[in-house]
Amino acid sequence: MPQLSQATKDLLSQYRSGDKVNQLPEGVTTVHVDEVAAKVAVFYEKIRGIIDWREEHLLKRGAIQRTLKRHFFVGIDILQEKLTRESIAEPLVLELIRGGHYPNDKIPETKITDVQKIIEKYIFILKNIPQAESGQDSLHFYNWLLSIAACEIEETLSSSYKERALISYMYELMKERIVLNEGALAIKPLKEEEKNVQIYIAVQRALFKLDAPVISYHLLKYKYPDWRDIGQEKLLEAAKNMLLLEKKIERNLSHPLSGKFYQICEKYDTPYLLLGDILSEENPEELSKKIAEPEAMESLIKNTYNKRLSTLKTRVHRAAFYSTLSVLLTNAFSVLILEIPVAKLIYGFFSNSPFLTISVDILGPTFLMFLMVATIKPPTKNNLNIVIMETMKIIYQKEKQDVYEVRHSRQKGLIMKSIIGLIYLSVALVSFGAIYWIFYLAKFPITSAVINIMFIAIIMFTGLAIRRKSEELTVEEATPGFLGFIFDILSLPIASTGQWLSNKWKKYNIISAFFSALIDLPFMTFVRFIEQWRYFLKEKKEKMH
Repeated sequence: MPQLSQATKDLLSQYRSGDKVNQLPEGVTTVHVDEVAAKVAVFYEKIRGIIDWREEHLLKRGAIQRTLKRHFFVGIDILQEKLTRESIAEPLVLELIRGGHYPNDKIPETKITDVQKIIEKYIFILKNIPQAESGQDSLHFYNWLLSIAACEIEETLSSSYKERALISYMYELMKERIVLNEGALAIKPLKEEEKNVQIYIAVQRALFKLDAPVISYHLLKYKYPDWRDIGQEKLLEAAKNMLLLEKKIERNLSHPLSGKFYQICEKYDTPYLLLGDILSEENPEELSKKIAEPEAMESLIKNTYNKRLSTLKTRVHRAAFYSTLSVLLTNAFSVLILEIPVAKLIYGFFSNSPFLTISVDILGPTFLMFLMVATIKPPTKNNLNIVIMETMKIIYQKEKQDVYEVRHSRQKGLIMKSIIGLIYLSVALVSFGAIYWIFYLAKFPITSAVINIMFIAIIMFTGLAIRRKSEELTVEEATPGFLGFIFDILSLPIASTGQWLSNKWKKYNIISAFFSALIDLPFMTFVRFIEQWRYFLKEKKEKMH
């Protein structure tokens, strides 16, 4: 009978100990918020989720970071003085629970003290870092550090031991399997430590789709293992080196070979996801017996695979809905606030056929997204057999391990590069020209056509990202047909432009900034007022004997 690998035994042990640690002891006082105020706040957070256009798993940290920015906006000196008079952590935690990011009556009140210590730690860093080279560098570092603080607060309030255990498990196995061939080393020579860092980053990106701030936080803990409980003297040293460390982390995240490591981890992450699901759903004692028997384990893998497959479509359609809705709201906003006024200012009128123009303006991107989502194909039946085989390989001890080679791309000569670049540019002109022709037929003014081409590019990028998301269970090699090849040729120039615009959108989201500046703070004040008013009414009722 096959024996469990040592890494699998360690993973089982971590899950058992984590379950015990995260059980809420009896008699512990938990944080409570008023249910009516919470319903109002949850509704607002749903609106914010559409406006901010974030992945679902990023909404919680986005809310933490938004709240931190609101408090830190007053300045470090004022904030530090405020910390001596009152807790910033308590209103932050209450706001997160009201917004539905954390369950009511489930977070111990002691967590508020933990969050307060985290905030004080990052204020200490901001007061003791060397001056940045310019105002722009200073602002970039400030936002980076706030995102790190938000990650640590989220980790403190959330039970993420399963995520950390699975990342560690896949990381240790991938370290044994991934090797670099001579061609890849010729592009960028890598020391063993640097290679391990790239595997660590790739595992996080592939397994849980973690973004740069979370990975940066994990790399910070990689550098300082005692970061959560770091001493004052060591924290001062870290603060003085934090600017250099931030630049080093960014270099690691943008390493020339990072894409190669990610492709390997992305291809083989399905067995680890399924094993994580099995460990989360099964009773630890019963699982220990089942996992020791390959036949029983194969049945568990099949059932877990089918469950994850059934929820995949729902998650993909939800992502498509919110992404499209965000762009549609922005598009409608741009028609009323930007496109019509600009067209009237330049041409004296908006369009000869305003109804047709506005209809195409709003419904066109929706139809494009629907088309891209509707044509997503589920994994083939053969994929399940490959997944079962790959899962068995990582669970049980094997004499010979699989090897995943990081290969370099074939080097192209200057002439070949020029020819390919020219073809790519010509295809881009054809693709964008075809989109402009459609807008021309719909009587769009030139200014509106340019704005809408930008939105089409963002939609194309988002649609392709959702299609990639739908392949999270696919391990078998894809065999694209001729139509897929033509689609890639025509869509990639548009999607690449959309990716660039999307990154700028996240950075300069005007509607999100408008919400934060003019609506966020007053609305949260209104929610707190509702909560206090409800408590006042309850007290009055209690006095009526």
